[in-house]
Amino acid sequence: MEERSVGRYDRYILSQLVVLFGFFSLVLISVYWINEAVDLFDSLVADGQTLRVFLEFTALTLPQIMMMVLPVAGLVATLYIFNRLIGESELVVLQTAGLSAARLLRPVLIFGLLLGLLVGVLGNFLAPVARGQFIDRSADVQADLTGRFLREGQFIHPTAGLSVYVREITEQGEFRDLFLQDRVDPATETTYTAPRALLLEASSGPQLVMFDGLAQTYDVTTQRLTTVLFTSFTYDLGALIADQASARTELRALSTRVLIGADAELAAAMGLSLAQMRFVGHDRIARALFVIFPPLIAAACLMLGGFSRFGVWPQILLAVVLIIPLQMVWNAAEASAIRNVDLQLLAYVQPLLAAGLAGGLTLLAMARKRKRRDRAPARPQAGAA
Repeated sequence: MEERSVGRYDRYILSQLVVLFGFFSLVLISVYWINEAVDLFDSLVADGQTLRVFLEFTALTLPQIMMMVLPVAGLVATLYIFNRLIGESELVVLQTAGLSAARLLRPVLIFGLLLGLLVGVLGNFLAPVARGQFIDRSADVQADLTGRFLREGQFIHPTAGLSVYVREITEQGEFRDLFLQDRVDPATETTYTAPRALLLEASSGPQLVMFDGLAQTYDVTTQRLTTVLFTSFTYDLGALIADQASARTELRALSTRVLIGADAELAAAMGLSLAQMRFVGHDRIARALFVIFPPLIAAACLMLGGFSRFGVWPQILLAVVLIIPLQMVWNAAEASAIRNVDLQLLAYVQPLLAAGLAGGLTLLAMARKRKRRDRAPARPQAGAA
């Protein structure tokens, strides 16, 4: 077969894979994004934040969502393309023209390498940066209690265990008829009521100053109610913000270089497990390597079968079933590596097994093609009796 025709085949298959991959990625990302957006809408817009903040937060979640769905989209696109090639007998024509299974899988390998590069950039660069910005913006939103308090005539919950109601807010920013219930401490429940209050900024954070009010404290253990009248009382909202910001360090927000190069001192300072930090760092690299091979596994599985009334559904099912043990291997590797820092390289077991499986299926497809060719009946010679 001419090299020019083979080159056209590579470009044709690769272009089809990219187009279908883009379509399936868009569909899956939309589904995951909508699900994530609903939760963010409840926690942001319903909490007094603007639509701009909501869109900013949802955009920062996209790299993590893309990391989850892109490998699935690549697998589905490969299955769809090769199912169509087999159904329309295009693959049979190419094999009859002399192309081996390994040669037919070359555009799939190129597609897998591009997919691995994309996932590598997302996992090692874009996703950690986006997650770090998400955490920083979450802290800013938590610190911006003013926007959440400035809503009159509604019961609001600016933080966990805190309920606030303001009947009216004057043009000067003064609260009229304030009700505040503090259930942050499970042992006590304190209710504050005041005809006037102000929300002020201090060096330690926002302070709510109430005037001529009443504080009622209920002790859950003793079931006693204590009542105190006050002329002025300052409620420290900054302490609540500090408590919520005490554990902002996340593995997903740290760079791969920091995770792989972490030592016991750094892990202790961040309050994280050293074994888990190193495993997550290596897993980001291993994940980019692993996604190269599921498209190859899927295409090779579809090339194993011959003509059947049931189509290629058995081969499609085989491809999906073969991916499941690879995920189980990753689960086992993670469980072992996060308990022992010396086992961090187990992160690379999954891509190694996937590479071996893809190679074995390719060799099997080549062997089955040769066997079918050897079994084919010889053509009768001209002039034979």
